[in-house]
Amino acid sequence: MAEEAKWYVIHTYSGYENKVKENIEKVVDNRNLHDLIREIRIPMESYTEIKDSKTVEAERKLFPSYVMVKMILTDDSWYIVRNTRGVTGFVGPGSKPVPLSEKEVEALGVDTVTRTLEVSYKVGDTVVVTTGSFEGFTGKVSAIDLEEQTVEVIVSMFGRETPVSLPISQIKAED
Repeated sequence: MAEEAKWYVIHTYSGYENKVKENIEKVVDNRNLHDLIREIRIPMESYTEIKDSKTVEAERKLFPSYVMVKMILTDDSWYIVRNTRGVTGFVGPGSKPVPLSEKEVEALGVDTVTRTLEVSYKVGDTVVVTTGSFEGFTGKVSAIDLEEQTVEVIVSMFGRETPVSLPISQIKAED
Protein backbone atom coordinates (compact mmCIF):
# COMPACT_ATOMS: atom_id res chain seq x y z
CA MET A 1 0.00 0.00 0.00
CA ALA A 2 2.41 2.67 -1.22
CA GLU A 3 -0.09 5.52 -1.39
CA GLU A 4 1.24 8.84 -2.62
CA ALA A 5 1.21 11.85 -0.30
CA LYS A 6 -0.78 14.82 -1.58
CA TRP A 7 -0.84 18.50 -0.63
CA TYR A 8 -3.77 19.68 1.49
CA VAL A 9 -4.56 23.18 2.68
CA ILE A 10 -5.48 23.82 6.30
CA HIS A 11 -6.99 27.02 7.64
CA THR A 12 -5.59 28.47 10.87
CA TYR A 13 -6.36 31.31 13.18
CA SER A 14 -4.68 34.50 11.99
CA GLY A 15 -1.05 34.61 13.15
CA TYR A 16 -0.98 30.92 14.18
CA GLU A 17 0.61 29.58 10.98
CA ASN A 18 4.12 29.07 12.44
CA LYS A 19 2.76 27.63 15.71
CA VAL A 20 0.52 25.18 13.81
CA LYS A 21 3.49 24.09 11.67
CA GLU A 22 5.67 23.55 14.77
CA ASN A 23 2.93 21.66 16.65
CA ILE A 24 2.22 19.28 13.75
CA GLU A 25 5.97 18.67 13.26
CA LYS A 26 6.31 17.93 17.00
CA VAL A 27 3.47 15.36 16.93
CA VAL A 28 4.90 13.76 13.77
CA ASP A 29 8.34 13.47 15.45
CA ASN A 30 6.97 12.20 18.78
CA ARG A 31 4.73 9.54 17.19
CA ASN A 32 7.13 8.75 14.33
CA LEU A 33 4.52 9.50 11.67
CA HIS A 34 6.91 10.74 8.97
CA ASP A 35 5.44 8.15 6.57
CA LEU A 36 1.95 9.73 6.92
CA ILE A 37 2.66 13.44 7.26
CA ARG A 38 5.63 14.19 5.03
CA GLU A 39 5.95 17.97 4.93
CA ILE A 40 4.40 21.14 6.30
CA ARG A 41 4.89 24.45 4.50
CA ILE A 42 3.91 28.05 4.89
CA PRO A 43 4.35 29.53 1.39
CA MET A 44 6.50 32.63 1.77
CA GLU A 45 7.44 35.44 -0.54
CA SER A 46 10.76 37.25 -0.26
CA TYR A 47 10.56 40.89 -1.16
CA THR A 48 12.82 43.88 -1.37
CA GLU A 49 11.39 47.18 -0.29
CA ILE A 50 13.10 50.41 -1.21
CA LYS A 51 12.08 53.16 1.18
CA ASP A 52 13.91 56.48 1.52
CA SER A 53 16.86 55.11 -0.51
CA LYS A 54 17.29 52.17 1.91
CA THR A 55 16.90 48.62 0.67
CA VAL A 56 15.20 46.24 3.10
CA GLU A 57 14.97 42.49 2.48
CA ALA A 58 12.01 40.78 4.14
CA GLU A 59 9.62 37.85 3.91
CA ARG A 60 5.88 37.60 4.24
CA LYS A 61 3.29 34.87 4.05
CA LEU A 62 1.75 34.45 0.60
CA PHE A 63 -1.49 33.13 2.10
CA PRO A 64 -2.02 34.40 5.65
CA SER A 65 -4.05 31.97 7.82
CA TYR A 66 -3.24 28.99 5.57
CA VAL A 67 -0.71 26.18 5.91
CA MET A 68 0.06 23.49 3.31
CA VAL A 69 0.48 19.89 4.48
CA LYS A 70 1.80 17.07 2.31
CA MET A 71 0.35 13.87 3.72
CA ILE A 72 -1.35 10.58 3.06
CA LEU A 73 -4.93 11.10 4.19
CA THR A 74 -5.94 8.53 6.80
CA ASP A 75 -8.13 8.79 9.88
CA ASP A 76 -4.96 9.24 11.97
CA SER A 77 -3.37 11.96 9.83
CA TRP A 78 -6.72 13.79 9.53
CA TYR A 79 -7.24 13.62 13.31
CA ILE A 80 -3.74 14.87 14.13
CA VAL A 81 -3.93 17.85 11.77
CA ARG A 82 -7.57 18.71 12.49
CA ASN A 83 -7.06 18.66 16.27
CA THR A 84 -3.87 20.72 16.31
CA ARG A 85 -4.32 23.88 18.34
CA GLY A 86 -4.89 26.85 16.04
CA VAL A 87 -6.31 24.81 13.14
CA THR A 88 -9.86 25.74 12.18
CA GLY A 89 -10.23 23.06 9.51
CA PHE A 90 -9.22 21.72 6.14
CA VAL A 91 -10.04 23.64 2.99
CA GLY A 92 -12.75 21.74 1.16
CA PRO A 93 -16.50 21.29 1.11
CA GLY A 94 -17.81 20.72 4.63
CA SER A 95 -14.21 20.68 5.94
CA LYS A 96 -13.65 17.45 4.02
CA PRO A 97 -10.01 17.60 2.90
CA VAL A 98 -9.59 17.92 -0.85
CA PRO A 99 -6.04 17.48 -2.18
CA LEU A 100 -4.55 20.12 -4.43
CA SER A 101 -4.05 19.10 -8.05
CA GLU A 102 -0.54 19.22 -9.53
CA LYS A 103 -1.61 22.33 -11.44
CA GLU A 104 -2.75 24.03 -8.22
CA VAL A 105 0.45 23.09 -6.39
CA GLU A 106 2.43 24.65 -9.23
CA ALA A 107 0.20 27.75 -9.45
CA LEU A 108 0.30 28.34 -5.68
CA GLY A 109 4.08 28.11 -5.68
CA VAL A 110 4.10 25.58 -2.84
CA ASP A 111 7.47 24.23 -3.95
CA THR A 112 9.00 27.57 -4.93
CA VAL A 113 9.93 30.85 -3.32
CA THR A 114 8.88 34.00 -5.13
CA ARG A 115 10.75 37.29 -5.00
CA THR A 116 9.20 40.68 -5.42
CA LEU A 117 10.37 44.25 -5.21
CA GLU A 118 8.33 47.05 -3.65
CA VAL A 119 8.77 50.79 -3.71
CA SER A 120 7.19 53.44 -1.49
CA TYR A 121 5.80 55.48 -4.41
CA LYS A 122 3.46 54.91 -7.33
CA VAL A 123 2.83 56.31 -10.81
CA GLY A 124 1.84 59.96 -10.48
CA ASP A 125 3.79 60.54 -7.26
CA THR A 126 6.46 63.22 -7.03
CA VAL A 127 9.94 61.80 -6.37
CA VAL A 128 13.47 63.10 -5.86
CA VAL A 129 16.54 61.75 -7.64
CA THR A 130 19.11 60.98 -4.90
CA THR A 131 22.24 60.08 -6.91
CA GLY A 132 23.57 60.03 -10.44
CA SER A 133 23.58 62.68 -13.14
CA PHE A 134 20.06 63.86 -12.26
CA GLU A 135 20.75 64.15 -8.52
CA GLY A 136 18.55 66.78 -6.87
CA PHE A 137 15.98 66.79 -9.68
CA THR A 138 12.34 66.40 -8.74
CA GLY A 139 9.83 64.81 -11.07
CA LYS A 140 6.65 62.81 -11.47
CA VAL A 141 6.74 59.02 -11.84
CA SER A 142 5.28 58.04 -15.22
CA ALA A 143 6.16 54.31 -15.12
CA ILE A 144 7.66 51.74 -12.76
CA ASP A 145 9.26 48.55 -14.11
CA LEU A 146 9.91 46.26 -11.14
CA GLU A 147 11.19 43.52 -13.44
CA GLU A 148 13.97 45.77 -14.82
CA GLN A 149 14.16 47.74 -11.53
CA THR A 150 13.80 51.07 -13.30
CA VAL A 151 11.54 54.09 -12.89
CA GLU A 152 10.61 56.54 -15.61
CA VAL A 153 10.44 60.04 -14.18
CA ILE A 154 9.32 63.20 -15.99
CA VAL A 155 11.79 65.95 -14.98
CA SER A 156 11.84 69.57 -16.06
CA MET A 157 15.06 70.37 -17.94
CA PHE A 158 15.65 73.65 -19.77
CA GLY A 159 11.95 74.47 -19.36
CA ARG A 160 10.83 71.20 -21.00
CA GLU A 161 9.27 68.06 -19.55
CA THR A 162 11.74 65.26 -20.25
CA PRO A 163 11.24 61.57 -19.44
CA VAL A 164 14.30 59.86 -17.93
CA SER A 165 14.66 56.22 -17.03
CA LEU A 166 16.57 55.68 -13.77
CA PRO A 167 17.43 52.74 -11.52
CA ILE A 168 14.99 52.34 -8.62
CA SER A 169 17.89 52.75 -6.20
CA GLN A 170 18.36 56.41 -7.34
CA ILE A 171 14.81 57.49 -6.50
CA LYS A 172 13.02 58.30 -3.26
CA ALA A 173 9.53 59.56 -2.52
CA GLU A 174 9.34 63.29 -1.90
CA ASP A 175 8.87 64.09 1.79
